[in-house]
Amino acid sequence: MGQEASVPVPAAASGGPVSHAIFRLARLHRMFAGQLLRRIGLHPGQELVMMHLWELGPQRQTDLVRLLDSDAATMTRTVRRLEQAGFVRRRPSPTDKRASLIEPTAASHALRREVEQVWSRLEDLSTAGLTDDERTAALATLERLEHNLVQAAADQSLGTEAEG
Repeated sequence: MGQEASVPVPAAASGGPVSHAIFRLARLHRMFAGQLLRRIGLHPGQELVMMHLWELGPQRQTDLVRLLDSDAATMTRTVRRLEQAGFVRRRPSPTDKRASLIEPTAASHALRREVEQVWSRLEDLSTAGLTDDERTAALATLERLEHNLVQAAADQSLGTEAEG
């Protein structure tokens, strides 16, 4: 059942084998995502911005930051690169003169099918050899791990507010 790690686990990480496995998995997942996305002219993370724009329509950049749990500087760079590639454009917000809306272009809609294919391929690579039950269990475990960290972050922010 247990596969050997792709990277040796240093002794200092022996107290966190799950955390080290998450680190290794995330690194490999991002590497494969980068290879697949490069073929269609995107960098990792840009496809997530596009997915939200295709799904929700034009968004303020601050809303994209919140949706993707990103930071303003990273989102500014991402939107600028997508704009230079012709996949998004900015237009003034009709309700807030200080803000602009980021919207997908017609060129980006042609990209959508390719992004969907990349994500399907990434899913196939990541879950190769797993049964449907194993996929379901893996997803449930990953969601639980995410929930634990979201809860820890919320508890931590509540703790710092109480201290202040």
